[in-house]
Amino acid sequence: MPRGEVQPLTRRGILALAGAALLSAARAGAQQPSGQEKPVKILALGDSLTAGYGLPASDAFPAKLQAALKARGVAADIVNAGVSGDTASDGLARLDWALSPDTDAAIVELGANDMLRGVDPAVTRKALAAILDRLRRRHVATLLCGMIAAPNLGRDYADAFNAMYPDLAKSYGALYYPFFLDGVATVRALIQPDGMHPTAAGIDAIVERILPSVQELVARARDGRT
Repeated sequence: MPRGEVQPLTRRGILALAGAALLSAARAGAQQPSGQEKPVKILALGDSLTAGYGLPASDAFPAKLQAALKARGVAADIVNAGVSGDTASDGLARLDWALSPDTDAAIVELGANDMLRGVDPAVTRKALAAILDRLRRRHVATLLCGMIAAPNLGRDYADAFNAMYPDLAKSYGALYYPFFLDGVATVRALIQPDGMHPTAAGIDAIVERILPSVQELVARARDGRT
């Protein structure tokens, strides 16, 4: 054939090219890791306990939780949306811009600052209810983390404050983790000198205890994709 002359494709040639393309695609598919899923994107909405007050970013709750999930073969991207000093109402005010369209799940850890400031539990309940309602409307699987009122606030306050977390989780179909600082709050070695915030070892203890609930959250999020 003279240089530069292009011969028209025959039927046999077209079939040969199509077969080669299919074989190439099959080989490419075989090279992809089996069982690989898109990472679940989790918004960690909280206060200083989520933000990692007094700790390097790598020791904050979201970072250590993501690492723990990865060690168990669970692909997740966890966004640290913790802001020190935030009340539940503050968390509600910034929820819409913190929640990206591709968010699959959320961990809500708010209320500790409400309690420390003696905010009326009815105000805290209203804000948390609005957060859970918005997440449910956007089909975001949610884990609500509870807090326990300090005894010095009185029996009536503690009863109202402590009861709102399980009530809200049930009302809005959220998973529920009773006490975010479980196993840490009363262990002096796991709390920073301020007496309130976990050390890096304290975060490890929180992650270990909450991990089964988060794995259930991930499962719900994946079910929601289908």
